[in-house]
Amino acid sequence: MGKKLAAAQRAKNKKRVKAIHAKIKNTRLDAIHKFTTQLVKDNALIVVGDVKSRSFTNSMTKLAKSTYDAGWFEFKRQLEYKCKYASCQLEIVNERYTTQICSHCGDMSSSPKGRAGLGIREWRCAECGTRHDRDINAAKNILAVGLDRLDVGISSV
Repeated sequence: MGKKLAAAQRAKNKKRVKAIHAKIKNTRLDAIHKFTTQLVKDNALIVVGDVKSRSFTNSMTKLAKSTYDAGWFEFKRQLEYKCKYASCQLEIVNERYTTQICSHCGDMSSSPKGRAGLGIREWRCAECGTRHDRDINAAKNILAVGLDRLDVGISSV
């Protein structure tokens, strides 16, 4: 699709460019619909972080294009309405520090921090010695917060 779009843009064929963008949008929406439908069908509980795509899309980051392409807002919107009408509970939890807290022992002193730490994808906890992939560790922490919330009966954000 990218080559066709590039060719249409070089030819200044506005009508074709518009049609290609519409097709890309529809394909993305279809994929999100299928994925969220399957998630809701296969799970009784879905716990997600409160991803704010706006924080990734400022001019300071290179993640802007991929974040817009990912359709974070649409993904969350579809999960919310589909869970509401199915027997699936959706918990949206605060993602703050989830990549920095050791999901094994809870220590935060040895994890990579700040913008400079974003490039560090793996780290080892100095307290317990557990080796972490940054994203998997965050997912474990997000799930733990969601499960803890269910234990104490706190409603979703």
